[in-house]
Amino acid sequence: MQHFLRNFIILLFVALSIGFVHAQTESTWNGYRMLEFVHEGNHAKIVFPDKPDSGLNWIWRARFWGHEPQTDLALLKKGFHLVYIDVADLYGAPKAVDIWNRFYDFALSNYHLNPKVVLEGFSRGGLIVYNWAAENPDKVACIYADAPVCDINSWPGGKGRGPGSEGDWQKCLQAYGISETEAGNFEGTPVHTAKIVAREKIPVLHVCGTADEIVPIEENSYRIEKIFADFGSDFKMIEKQGVGHHPHSLVNPRAIVRFILENTSPDLLTEELTASVPRSVVFRQNLGNFQNRLKSAKKVRVAFLGGSITYNGGWRDSTMIYLRDQFPASDFQFISAGIPSMGSVPGAFRLQKDVLAEGKIDLLFVEAAVNDATNGRSAKAQIRGMEGIVRQSMLANPAMDIIMMHFVDPDKMSDYNQGKTPEVIIQHEKVASHYKITSINLAKEVNDRILNGEFTWRHDFVDLHPSPFGQEIYAKTIVWTLEKMLNPQEGVWSAKMIPTRPLDPYSYFNGHFLTIKKSKKRRNWDLEKAWHPQDTAATRKGFVEVPALVTESPGAIFSLKFKGKAIGILVAAGPDAGIIEYSVDGSYYKEVDLYTKWSNWLHLPWLYVLEDELRNDDHHLVIRMTKNRNKGSTGTACRIFAFAVN
Repeated sequence: MQHFLRNFIILLFVALSIGFVHAQTESTWNGYRMLEFVHEGNHAKIVFPDKPDSGLNWIWRARFWGHEPQTDLALLKKGFHLVYIDVADLYGAPKAVDIWNRFYDFALSNYHLNPKVVLEGFSRGGLIVYNWAAENPDKVACIYADAPVCDINSWPGGKGRGPGSEGDWQKCLQAYGISETEAGNFEGTPVHTAKIVAREKIPVLHVCGTADEIVPIEENSYRIEKIFADFGSDFKMIEKQGVGHHPHSLVNPRAIVRFILENTSPDLLTEELTASVPRSVVFRQNLGNFQNRLKSAKKVRVAFLGGSITYNGGWRDSTMIYLRDQFPASDFQFISAGIPSMGSVPGAFRLQKDVLAEGKIDLLFVEAAVNDATNGRSAKAQIRGMEGIVRQSMLANPAMDIIMMHFVDPDKMSDYNQGKTPEVIIQHEKVASHYKITSINLAKEVNDRILNGEFTWRHDFVDLHPSPFGQEIYAKTIVWTLEKMLNPQEGVWSAKMIPTRPLDPYSYFNGHFLTIKKSKKRRNWDLEKAWHPQDTAATRKGFVEVPALVTESPGAIFSLKFKGKAIGILVAAGPDAGIIEYSVDGSYYKEVDLYTKWSNWLHLPWLYVLEDELRNDDHHLVIRMTKNRNKGSTGTACRIFAFAVN
């Protein structure tokens, strides 16, 4: 009898220890052995690594088994176990926490896994991850949450910016046993329970899309971030610019895997996981001419052509300091030709005046990707503008070395995050490739490094006009590129040449400005010697207290004779900018609205190309002011600084 009783007790203990596991089946999941079973009525899975790591670490997937599994697969390869139990429709409520508590005990007693687990919560999985961690902080190594729900009022409640889900909302309220009225002050969800997680110093990583309309980041992850900041605890966030709720995770989960290993098994970190992402530079030529000038000439001219990112202090200053320090025997003349808001189209027309007129240029830095896109230039205009700059520069000095740069802005990051190359970079790269110019894609580098968890846009880089931190990122890559190009032993380089044919025969490589004094038959147009606005709107340096051809009168008219393929006008497009109409060689009149989306606060220097596919011949232009105006405009003004001719 005693023998029977002893065996019964042993069998009972085993049954209890396995937590009433039923219907166990074995299969493979992405090449790894997987057990599937029912644990206390809940479907569960355990995936085994080929070779467990010495710490028997494991990652616990909260919801959406198998969705975007790249992190899980990378950790399995490192020797982690992958565990899952289904607590669907419980939304992290106490019942779900109880199920997890018992399953945790089962996993440890049966598979001897590490007492500290990595929690992984996708979307609504964030609810159970934080609530369980708050009840069991001593059992959590770290948390990786992906676009997590952190407040049931945001989702499924839909009480904020997101639409919510009415069906899920009712099930959620039932799971927590609360009413909709009580939910507003309910403290049983992560925006409250995360305080315990933060206080216990559990490391956390969130990966989120900034354009998430389902689980808005400001209603969820940003609130968790503030909690951790208040406690001075370790919280990291990788924000995917322009990405919605889906896709989850990262295409390359390196940053996620690195975070998890740093907080579990640092010995498993490899150089591939800890290294910065590669720089995005396409080397097409060395700096042979520039290098020869440094050796043989006392005067060396370096020009910087671009928009406000070139105009402002930062990377340009660092580049000049580097060149002076590295080549103290050279007498550098630096030409700073950055003008805010101006991209490649005005750049091609002002190149002669602002750069080439200074003398023979040895090295030209050029950028226009931000302004060409922001200003809405077409793909054709992006080619014609950038090729206009490059070809005109090389025609002026065939030995000139040129480096093209693509700077970053949120739209470019969004494109890259959606698997697309920004249109403006595609077009500018066509020019760089055609003329064998080295290009530095800082837009891609910055986005790649943000996705790699090296820094953030919101706190570090801050804006398309970079913070000092961002300017340093630019400067380091530009200097690194210079060092590579000044070493002819490295890389494969193409010989310098000017292609016989341009990419586009209508590119602005003969672009230049024509003085407003050339206008004729002026009626109700005034040639002001030093124009300045009468309102309080801002102006740009170099475009105030300068000569301008001005009218505010509907019906005002003038004519101009010019020779070339293109004609345009450089204007101040301010709050009272009107609508002009023009005719070339007696053709039908076409209207141009001079008012821009920035005109309400700024007399913006803006170049309008009126026609750019004319015969390369003599032409006659007529411009007159209409009585029409943009609904945002306060007047019918036109102020012309120069005519643009190609």
